[in-house]
Amino acid sequence: MADSERSPLLTANGNSHGQPTYSDRRLSKLVQQDEEASSLVKSHVTVEEQKMAESSVGERLAYNDYTTIDWLHDLVWTEAWVLTALILTGPVQVKDSYRIRFLHGRKGLRYKAISLFDEASGWIAAALIGTLTAVVAFLVDVAEATVSDWKLGYCTRNPFLTREACCGDKTPLLGVTSEIGTDCTAFKEWSNTYAPRFAIYVAFALAFGIISSSATMLTKRSLPAASPGTGDKNQYGGPPQPVASGKTMYMAAGSGIPEIKTILSGFVIPDFLTFKVLFVKGFGAVFAVATGMCLGKEGPFVHISTCVGYLVAKHFPKYRDNGRKMREMLSAACAAGLSVAFGAPIGGVLFSYEEISTYFPRKVLWRAFLCSLCAAMVLKALNPTGTGKLVLFETHYGTSYNPVHYLAFVVLGIAGGIFGGLFCRLNFIWSKWFRSFSVIKNYPVFEVFLVVAATALLQYPNPLTREPGDMIIKNLLVDCRDDATKKSWVCRNESRTDGRWDYVGFLVYGTFTKLVLTIITFGIKVPSGVIIPALDAGALFGRLIGQWIGTISPGIFAMVGAAAFLAGVSRMTISLCVIMFELTGELEYILPHMIAILVAKWVADALGKESVYDLAQTVLGHPFLDADHTLHVVQRQNALAEELVPPKQTMDEITVNVPSSNKVPRRLLEEKLALLHARGLMDAGLVLVQNNGMLQGYIAEGELEFGLGELGQIYDSDVEVRLLGDAEEGDFDLTHFVDRTLLSICEKSPMEYVVEMFGKLGLRHLMVTEEGTNKLVGVIIKKRLVAYLDNLKHE
Repeated sequence: MADSERSPLLTANGNSHGQPTYSDRRLSKLVQQDEEASSLVKSHVTVEEQKMAESSVGERLAYNDYTTIDWLHDLVWTEAWVLTALILTGPVQVKDSYRIRFLHGRKGLRYKAISLFDEASGWIAAALIGTLTAVVAFLVDVAEATVSDWKLGYCTRNPFLTREACCGDKTPLLGVTSEIGTDCTAFKEWSNTYAPRFAIYVAFALAFGIISSSATMLTKRSLPAASPGTGDKNQYGGPPQPVASGKTMYMAAGSGIPEIKTILSGFVIPDFLTFKVLFVKGFGAVFAVATGMCLGKEGPFVHISTCVGYLVAKHFPKYRDNGRKMREMLSAACAAGLSVAFGAPIGGVLFSYEEISTYFPRKVLWRAFLCSLCAAMVLKALNPTGTGKLVLFETHYGTSYNPVHYLAFVVLGIAGGIFGGLFCRLNFIWSKWFRSFSVIKNYPVFEVFLVVAATALLQYPNPLTREPGDMIIKNLLVDCRDDATKKSWVCRNESRTDGRWDYVGFLVYGTFTKLVLTIITFGIKVPSGVIIPALDAGALFGRLIGQWIGTISPGIFAMVGAAAFLAGVSRMTISLCVIMFELTGELEYILPHMIAILVAKWVADALGKESVYDLAQTVLGHPFLDADHTLHVVQRQNALAEELVPPKQTMDEITVNVPSSNKVPRRLLEEKLALLHARGLMDAGLVLVQNNGMLQGYIAEGELEFGLGELGQIYDSDVEVRLLGDAEEGDFDLTHFVDRTLLSICEKSPMEYVVEMFGKLGLRHLMVTEEGTNKLVGVIIKKRLVAYLDNLKHE
């Protein structure tokens, strides 16, 4: 069996082509050349695919670099194949139904104990994942706080203590100690004058950025793809050409959320959840956040928790050997990531449900709840913040809002929606343009160097943006009527009576600086997230609005503004509202949060339907099938299923006409398998027909390769292979690998049916039959549908 079938998330490395750009208009002239070109255009093949068709390997689909799992296939019972594979190779993709029948069909104390452990293994795994995620988060939090403070100075008692731990109650709420005027002598600054402090700050930031980016480079991988072959005829003339070099990914870069959404939708990204990536993600996040760049560690925590989830779950056969079950546990693991990032266990569960997962049954909800709970409990016990509380930005405003303030909350929502819409569009444009330069594309560390330099130079002069992102929010949420915060830099400026226009200027400057710097930062090759920068920008703008509304604390508007800006960027709603009151402990302000979040989402959706994570998937070239969000696009097209039928040459290659003897030569199957390998169709297969095109079955590439390779060792190369019917003694029998219960759809069916079947059932392939005769006319695989939908969304 192929590695991609034995391990649902980890496969061998290889090469592939990058993400294509669709353009049927450029291919319009080819329609008039021959029938095959017309078929290619009808199937929404790209210009890049057209070039590939001129090579020796023929048609390649947009996402051939990725393999897929079949949710329905992992559920059904294929006993004969499982027994054979277990005997010969050990761990394989075990079907869930067979596992249950095997365990519950045996009697005796041993099998009863095994059955009980099998039922409890999900809860055990969830608890372990939450616990280990909290331990990793504790190490990252403490290390990041310490390293970040080194830009300003060091603790004379212990250089590895954070400034807060070093100074105790005398810790300043904002800025470096000399500017605040605290009596903390234990924390020594690098210099007493502004210019040397500025220079040392920039130097440390650049060093931290280089360290983080260099570590991220260690996770560079190429996705598996086809090798050069001679599988196809050259359709348009010219000599055969080798396959183009492949798509490269830096596994530890970014937040990891787009990739996790891709994995949970049923695709496979090799090496994305390994221990090496986990270690580099945590290590890189420490130094990336310590630079002061407009990024956060909250997104990377979701990736880290998913890595922990995979590494734990693979020790349970129930999850290791079944792609469907594994993804259920990964959905639960995502909840722990946000739980430890914000101290928001309920918000973490809702975030996994609302933003990450496409398949979230009730049992996954329960296990996500346990996983998030264990993560929060352990993190509270470890106490990385030194407060003994989960709430990161605890506030006690002590005042309520009036109906007149609803208008201000609506204004914050509108501003958050505009910010989010602009950010998504401008970041997409920036990523496509700036990273197309060869020096930036080939030297990602140099881009990080430039961004860190720009960030340090623009943010350090402003006392409001000099601190790390989480400290910025904490400083802006203060209530100046609280005696404990009256000496903070923000409160001292807001208590002035001279107009404080310089302070207002710092707020305006900080808001625009965050917008610009976040646009150019998101997507660089370091572990980074966009949640904290969006919260920072919203808090700055909200505090600015609060300067002209004196009836309640400006910190309230900073809090609501932070939620509005993040809603505009991420389009989260329910989960974000819960996260905000868990983050601040202010249950009284749920209504203002709901108003601002909903308005921000409406405004942002009016500017563009896709969130920052959706656009990141497009930029990175990851396939993602979200039936709920793409169905409305298909409904406007009035398209039919026949538009996704592959070109004639492709169908000739993947179709096996089985004679009445139900046997075919082994050489024929080996040739067909070689054609699949040559074109990189790693999760496709061969369709079996009889009697002039009547559909009989389907054999996936993994099963075919395993059957010919492992089972076929004892047979001659000239032997005939039985694919249908009842086996006889001495037959080379592969009938137990053939799927005879195929789902099919008429070629004249609306495209909405295709989207719904793939989205709701989690299919890998769908047969298309001719209207009236029920003969096979094509096979739609998931990648072809995703590529088609991508084309529609960006037309």
